[in-house]
Amino acid sequence: QDTLTAADEARLIRESQHQKAEFRRKERELQRLLVPLQEQVVLQGQRLQQLKQERKSRSAALQQWLFEQYVVHNGRGQQTTIWQLFAPMVPPAGTGDCAAPKLIHYAYQHGWRPLAMAEWWWGPSPQTEVRQAGTFYPSCRGKCGPLLTYMLQGLTVEPPLQVSLRRVTPLQEVEVLYEDPWLAVVNKPAGLCSVPGIDPMQPSLLTWAKARYPQAQGPLIVHRLDMDTSGVMVIALTPEVALQLQRQFLEQRVEKHYIADVEGLVETESGLITLPLAPDLHDRPRQMVHPDGKPAETRYQVIKRWGTHTRVRFTPLSGRTHQIRVHAAHPQGLNHPIVGDPLYGSSKREGEGQIPAERLHLHAEQITFTHPIHGQSLTFKSEAPF
Repeated sequence: QDTLTAADEARLIRESQHQKAEFRRKERELQRLLVPLQEQVVLQGQRLQQLKQERKSRSAALQQWLFEQYVVHNGRGQQTTIWQLFAPMVPPAGTGDCAAPKLIHYAYQHGWRPLAMAEWWWGPSPQTEVRQAGTFYPSCRGKCGPLLTYMLQGLTVEPPLQVSLRRVTPLQEVEVLYEDPWLAVVNKPAGLCSVPGIDPMQPSLLTWAKARYPQAQGPLIVHRLDMDTSGVMVIALTPEVALQLQRQFLEQRVEKHYIADVEGLVETESGLITLPLAPDLHDRPRQMVHPDGKPAETRYQVIKRWGTHTRVRFTPLSGRTHQIRVHAAHPQGLNHPIVGDPLYGSSKREGEGQIPAERLHLHAEQITFTHPIHGQSLTFKSEAPF
């Protein structure tokens, strides 16, 4: 085996030092060349932001000009512009471009008096929204809502289609499954809001909880169910318990199971639906599937099939608004809407002469969580009432 001589070692040291010096020289040279390029990047970035801001300003000015030219009429012979109608708010982009206001405007221009109009979806559902072919849908609330409210003045019209199938449930129908000094578990009936909606006087589970537990402090309601959804809910009776329960929900340590009847026969036995969800800002309370939405995952398992329906157990792994309803109905999800869903379901059954469902067939069947005080795992179950 060859050994390294002192001369060889000295030569290698000199070569290493030379290479290090050369590397530092090259590095300084590249840094010198990089500085003006970095300055150009900053200048171009600033210019790009200026152009974007200019485009935004010009687009807003053009939008305002268009809305100021867009004159709409109503059944009383009055007229206004879309810009004035929405003031002081800025009208959403595309306001006035839908079929209903255009047809009504055309009728007024020709001296006709509209008698009836209905809009239904035809063809496949879009990627973001859930639309069932042959189903009637009301006009969107954000764009057409204010516009049609004005244009239909002077005409005899029916009240807007309600998104809830059921009357408001009396508070007496709330069933207590468990209660102790720190929390309570109840069975919320369909038709009762978890918290008050637009009308602060509307009965809700929060109203019931405040009346039953007047000594309780804190938010009380730590999670929610849709008004048309029935099932098990947990109520906190102290601020400390509320905080710990909310943390369990946030960290996805609460296990929830839902039972639903869906339209059609589901072919697969089980699976995982992963579709991000975001609110439809122009058509609340609808939710839509959107790539920039919040992540949402739902497991499902078929329980039984009969006739033209399937009973499914849904286990949401996240807690987004209308998550199960959208995941069940969306073409990229289960593609089988829940029976009786006025937002994402189908109205074709009613058109075939069948009696429509009296309620949404979605029920929070079971919940498992850790008691914040003594640490015991608790499970509560309520059978589906449909």
